Amino acid sequence: MSRPTLTELACTVLTTADGREKTHISREAAKTWFASVEAGNPLEIGNSQPPNDPSRPNRPELLPPNEVPRRRTGTEKGRIALLHAIAHIELNAVDLHWDIIPRFAHIKMPHGYFDDWVKAADEESKHFNLLCDRLEAMGSFYGDMPAHAGMWRAAKDTAEDFMGRLAIVPMVLEARGLDVTPGMIDLFKRVKDTKTTEALEIIYAEEVGHVAYGSKWFHFLCGRHDKDPKERFHTLVQTYFSGGLKPPFNDEKRAEAGLPLDFYWPMVREKS
Repeated sequence: MSRPTLTELACTVLTTADGREKTHISREAAKTWFASVEAGNPLEIGNSQPPNDPSRPNRPELLPPNEVPRRRTGTEKGRIALLHAIAHIELNAVDLHWDIIPRFAHIKMPHGYFDDWVKAADEESKHFNLLCDRLEAMGSFYGDMPAHAGMWRAAKDTAEDFMGRLAIVPMVLEARGLDVTPGMIDLFKRVKDTKTTEALEIIYAEEVGHVAYGSKWFHFLCGRHDKDPKERFHTLVQTYFSGGLKPPFNDEKRAEAGLPLDFYWPMVREKS
């Protein structure tokens, strides 16, 4: 029986619609990859082509970001809506981290690059399930309320720009999670929701690594192409993230993830 390639495993995840099933297949794919690495016989990377859009469940209804109802986190319903929004982000992140493997498989990269993104996808899968468990414990479920369709836009915009993908997805979008998650942890601590607090603390700790993977491989490519990383990052943010970056920033955790102050503070769009 022939072994799958890593890009085949990635495409199987991307073409699975149900969130729980997608993340189960994702975690099994990660086990398969790391088992092959530990055995000293890594799977071939392969050249399977990913879909333009990942398969998604019929629910949640996807709306433009400005049409998603505002959340009032002072109520339990508002906190459920917040967890639903985070679960949606985590499911998108599963697809984003698997997509980056086959999308740019034609570009030669060290094996450590694939290790990092498989690990990130595996952790995002765990995060999605932690949040789904909390939603269900609170009488809800993923798909129970609308979500926005904006996050995959970054993947489509950078589908042919490897450095752009690394700059925008982990170094901008995921870095934003480092800024806002401490406030969410404090919110659930205040209402004494220990289990949700614990889930968010796991997510917060592991997201630092995902941002760090983006920074590491972005700097690697800048070195390969003799580009100044800061200047290149600024150009890519201006190209793909026209709204500018918005403080407050978690400078400490961003630094831990390999994002210096002078990468993102100059990209703040002044309020008119």
